[in-house]
Amino acid sequence: MQHLSTRRVLVIEAISAGAAVTRTAHALGIPVVLFSHDAGDRKVPDDLRELVDTLVVVDTNDRAALERAAKELHARTPVSAVLPGCDVYVPAAARVAAALGLPGLAADTVDEVRDKGLMRARTAAAGLLVPRHVEVTSADGLAEAAAVTGFPCVLKPVDESGSIHVSRADDQAALDAAYDRLVTDPRLDLGRPLSGRALVEEYVSGDEYSVDGYVHDGDVHVLAVTRKLLGPEPYFVETGHLTPARLEPSVADETHAYVRRVAEAVHLTTGPFHCELRLTPRGPVLIEIGARLPGDYITELVELTTGVDLSKVALATALGVHPDELGARGPARVPSAGVRFFTAPDGTDHYRELTGWQELGRRAEVLRTALAIRPGEPIPEPGDFRCRIGHALFTAGSPAEAEDTWQALGAAVTVV
Repeated sequence: MQHLSTRRVLVIEAISAGAAVTRTAHALGIPVVLFSHDAGDRKVPDDLRELVDTLVVVDTNDRAALERAAKELHARTPVSAVLPGCDVYVPAAARVAAALGLPGLAADTVDEVRDKGLMRARTAAAGLLVPRHVEVTSADGLAEAAAVTGFPCVLKPVDESGSIHVSRADDQAALDAAYDRLVTDPRLDLGRPLSGRALVEEYVSGDEYSVDGYVHDGDVHVLAVTRKLLGPEPYFVETGHLTPARLEPSVADETHAYVRRVAEAVHLTTGPFHCELRLTPRGPVLIEIGARLPGDYITELVELTTGVDLSKVALATALGVHPDELGARGPARVPSAGVRFFTAPDGTDHYRELTGWQELGRRAEVLRTALAIRPGEPIPEPGDFRCRIGHALFTAGSPAEAEDTWQALGAAVTVV
């Protein structure tokens, strides 16, 4: 393999797990070119800016401008790989890679791992279980869609993440109100207004899990199954992740096999993946799959419990080398690990203090605590990840102990 310092990588908007990839590349001596709008919610943090070899300011939501800037850069100083800095830019990274003649996901099928309507169509065509669903583009189609799915049902945008505007509706009035909240929300997500395209789909009962792994040379490698803990419905705010999930071996095997078939169905041919599903009496049912690293600190949970550094895996697969060549695999550090997210009671628009917070950080099993919303700052309405106040990352001796610890940490902190 060429020396790493000669292999420049291009990252499009190093947000969330993409920031971890950028830090990992820098630590390995791989120069990073970062394409970013560098403003608003795409502003590059100062600590990350210092690790970037070259920062190119470009509107990363403008496909023509993005590809033009990439071609100009590549002509001057070639890059060896293109990586998305978050799930929003997975299609952009694939198209830029194709325009530069570099390996990556196929540009003509990459939308299948981003657009939930296409994703479900491809998965269902492969004979795999997915929720009954209907795509809508206006309020006029809601009643007809609900006649197909029945109530309760779930409304979700086709191309958002972080549970933004995902909600359960138990009747037509609730469904109409949920869609109205979606189309009237003035907030931008990474510079993009929310579209009116959404899925109305069958509500699937069952515990929720995520499955993380990667594809290399056509082989699908499952690394870990994580239990996802959710807040009260009608929303689906993630309040915790526990790795590994406590599953019977036969259920784990069935889940692994299902995810491998999903990855193949949506043409996920290279790189990391993050698949979310629910386990039902009928078997696993797809929520979504992304060609990306997981967020919410799951990359850390996977590394703690398996020894595999998913950031190194993402870099290796993008560069076309085996993950072991970048030292992606090491010893597991603990049998189990988790993260607890803290939220305020409904109706709370700010808080004065978190009682028990300082003591929480001193517990032996807690590796780290951090606040996302500080005392006195406004708390967004409940509904997605943006309403979470803070988190605690912790370790445990077993999956059962991790579940107990998650409960105990939640009981130890009170929002005042």
